[in-house]
Amino acid sequence: MIAIEYHADLKEVQSDARLSRLLSPETQLTPFDRLAWWQALAEYCGLDPLVAVASEGDAVAVLPLQQGNGHLSGLANWYNFLFRPVVSGGARADDLLVSLARDLANRAHRITLSGLPDEDGSATLVENAFRHAGWIVSREECDTNHVLHVGGRSYEEYLASRPGQLRTTLKRKTRKVEARVLTRFDADVWADYEAIYQESWKPEEGSPQFLRVFAEQEGAAGRLRLGIAHAEGEAVAAQMWTVEGNTAFIHKLAHRESAKPLSPGSVLSAALFRHVIDVDGVDLVDFGTGNDGYKRDWMEEVRPRFRIDAMRPLAPQNWLIFAKSGLRRLAGREKHG
Repeated sequence: MIAIEYHADLKEVQSDARLSRLLSPETQLTPFDRLAWWQALAEYCGLDPLVAVASEGDAVAVLPLQQGNGHLSGLANWYNFLFRPVVSGGARADDLLVSLARDLANRAHRITLSGLPDEDGSATLVENAFRHAGWIVSREECDTNHVLHVGGRSYEEYLASRPGQLRTTLKRKTRKVEARVLTRFDADVWADYEAIYQESWKPEEGSPQFLRVFAEQEGAAGRLRLGIAHAEGEAVAAQMWTVEGNTAFIHKLAHRESAKPLSPGSVLSAALFRHVIDVDGVDLVDFGTGNDGYKRDWMEEVRPRFRIDAMRPLAPQNWLIFAKSGLRRLAGREKHG
């Protein structure tokens, strides 16, 4: 028999040996699937967690949610590369998630989950679970994810396949910019990163404390790759990557606008690509979400991210949404009729 439980207090999840083990770095090789990530989101980003768990024997499925007055959403924000349920090895994920979706009808009239990948089947799994549990479900592409499959290439072999303009830029600018890659957290370098970010083209950082705590944790675990570039003694570009499970994740990058003619971001990116490919030996480089043009110079594949919107058909809170949706479909038929 499948048991359902909910945790609004993440300390309860941590104290549960089975869940703590499932959501640990030893089991989950992606930071976004781990309890520590959810704890930091709650503490530093103001998210209100509700971790939904379905279990049967040793099989467990976890759906991390955040509360919202009957309209639940995924426990994630702009720092996430992806969002998905976490399922123990060998678990019957479809049965567990259907039971969880059915029980969630007692707690929510609507559930919106964004950032689901489908290269691993997560989006389809969640969509089918909510449909089978009686929810009205829509699915749409909401974002893109740029990745590089290294395919056994060395850095020089990879670089030879890059666009000619990028290779020319690196050849011309590398001599003018000194790039270093640290494999530990360094408070002075982090201070440089924050100063650079404030003078970059980037929008205001959503939660600087969240990012610093994450960098410190990853540094202590040996997973951090912190890049810093100097020109004429001034720190002009900084990047934060992490490496685990044969994947390099590119979390943050920034350069001073005043140093843009030196292309310090490109030079620093090249140093980090060289490190993760030739030193760390990764198989995949993940550039996160967003369709920024510069990502196409470095990446070779674009993967979609999906939004699943599930609504209870008999919930009055959803009737206006259904009515508007029906009117839009009718208008579309008339337009194309």
